[in-house]
Amino acid sequence: MANMNKKSVTDIDVAGKRVLVRVDFNVPLDKATNAITDDKRIVGALPTIQYLVEHKAKTILVSHLGRPKSGPEAKFSMKPAVDRLAELLGKDVALAADVVGEDAKAKVAAMQDGDVVMLENVRFHKEESKNDPVFARELASMADLYVNDAFGTAHRAHASTAGVANYLPGVSGFLIQKEVDFMGKALNNPDRPFVAILGGAKVSDKIGVINNLLSKVDTLIIGGGMAYTFNVAKGQTVGNSLLEADKVELAKELLAKAEAKGVKLLLPVDNLIADEFAAEANSQVVEGDIPDGWMGMDIGPKSIALFSDAVKDAKTVVWNGPMGVIEFDKFAGGTREIANAVASSEAISIIGGGDSAAAIEKLGFAERVSHISTGGGASLEYLEGKVLPGVDCLLDKNARRVFAAGNWKMNKGVPADAVKFLTELMPKVEDADSEVLVAVPFTVLQTALDTTAFTNVKVAAQNCFYEDDGAYTGEISAKMLAYMGIGYVVLGHSERRQYFGETDETVNKKLLAALKWGVRPILCVGESLAQREAGETFDFVKAQVAAALAGVPAARLAHVTIAYEPIWAIGTGKTASDEQAEEVCAFIRAELAKLYTEETAENTRILYGGSVKADNAEGLFAQANIDGGLVGGASLKAADFAAIAAAYKEV
Repeated sequence: MANMNKKSVTDIDVAGKRVLVRVDFNVPLDKATNAITDDKRIVGALPTIQYLVEHKAKTILVSHLGRPKSGPEAKFSMKPAVDRLAELLGKDVALAADVVGEDAKAKVAAMQDGDVVMLENVRFHKEESKNDPVFARELASMADLYVNDAFGTAHRAHASTAGVANYLPGVSGFLIQKEVDFMGKALNNPDRPFVAILGGAKVSDKIGVINNLLSKVDTLIIGGGMAYTFNVAKGQTVGNSLLEADKVELAKELLAKAEAKGVKLLLPVDNLIADEFAAEANSQVVEGDIPDGWMGMDIGPKSIALFSDAVKDAKTVVWNGPMGVIEFDKFAGGTREIANAVASSEAISIIGGGDSAAAIEKLGFAERVSHISTGGGASLEYLEGKVLPGVDCLLDKNARRVFAAGNWKMNKGVPADAVKFLTELMPKVEDADSEVLVAVPFTVLQTALDTTAFTNVKVAAQNCFYEDDGAYTGEISAKMLAYMGIGYVVLGHSERRQYFGETDETVNKKLLAALKWGVRPILCVGESLAQREAGETFDFVKAQVAAALAGVPAARLAHVTIAYEPIWAIGTGKTASDEQAEEVCAFIRAELAKLYTEETAENTRILYGGSVKADNAEGLFAQANIDGGLVGGASLKAADFAAIAAAYKEV
């Protein structure tokens, strides 16, 4: 699971600032009149918008609506949402005629404190869903801060949901904060017994969710169409019921896994079946096998009693997916009764979006559950244990959360080797509180990205060039990295300086290029043995830091990590003591305070990079000014690197 302890809008000063807010105003519209038929998503965003207005921010809203195919389409304009928002806020809301064009920029430029402007439908630009870095940068250029309050799109790495956070300090709005608070606690620190209820049509849609929950819950209830595949796995016949025959063996494996973990897995013991898929089909209740020519449409009364009894004693309940064919009222009874059981329990109850949320609303139980998720797909992926890009991109509440950054150098550059290593590493660090990163050879950048997608392992390049394009044979630009989707790059490494003649000037040019393209630099500084013995350490490091950060504004320092790597302690047999490492890292932080402000310096991560190993990481990371490590050789052994990632402290 990714770290979800993110800064919220209350953690930053918004007064007088231009704040770009990603909201989810993808509301349903009447096809004939274009009127909004359900404004819940707009209402859900009100607390964040009202907070910004009351605190004198200039609030710039961005959202999508519908699925425009080829540029602007009048029927997908944000105008209906803007009109409804203005009514709810009781104040004017301006609608820009475009997203990043002249009208949008003019309206933003004319804003006064407390004003609200809505940009046009962001999906009028194909660059949005591609997370195009130029488009993301253009969007970010209109603001000083970024707030994501659109949980329903947080599982998408789009320009307005994740890309802009590479250019602006990003925090969560109240809606996302609420989602994280409820769902994060349920999955990571639940009150027990913890009961999860999964329904819906297909096992294939919920494989990842089931696997993840089996490591967390006390009881797992499976209903809906997916239950029939499990019943076949247990030796029953299911007639014409929905069945994924190719998932029967998987269902057997999941049943065995539940038993091995001591999780009580409950399946329907009886079913309401029908002779055809129709609202008024002939029906009957059967236990066990379902006859040929009949199909399961809902759980039966004994199953309702069994499931309700499990819910009654729960302290935490998470529910995603209906128990039957809820579009037919005759076969919605199981879902209705389970909803009543959840609503009547004293448990913390979380409804995971989609059909479950719609059912709870329709059945009138919405006010009796603790939380209804606003994101169907996002909540499902969160339950699956996947990292949500729209949340992961935001600033950590602890700005100096430990960073375990592994530098592979010229190792594991063959795709098969990289996959093998990452496949071994990822399970070992999936619950790490630290941020985990691997800087890999250029030859396996894409392989590493694909292998670690939606996990908490990030990928970095080991270098980049400062020009975007041109006749620079063999060079890889920051622009190229950005278009690949690489989020980090190591710059100024001692070996680059020693073997390839990199200077403070070239490192600075590379760092500015990386920031220009939304790639977050890990800046390396450090002295040689001769410089240390000559007493030049502090003057030398001071000059490196100042030169490398020349032209970097304070707001962008949140995207920069500094790594102190004493060259004299790398491959020489000499080792810096905890005190020696801390002394220089503290000095770097003091220099940052002089270059910027004390607050900026205090919120900047500084790593130590001199032969960090599993047996010395804890001592190093316990130092007040060391926030993790840039790890060389030890990052090539999964067990050692995982141990380093576990050496975590709160600052």
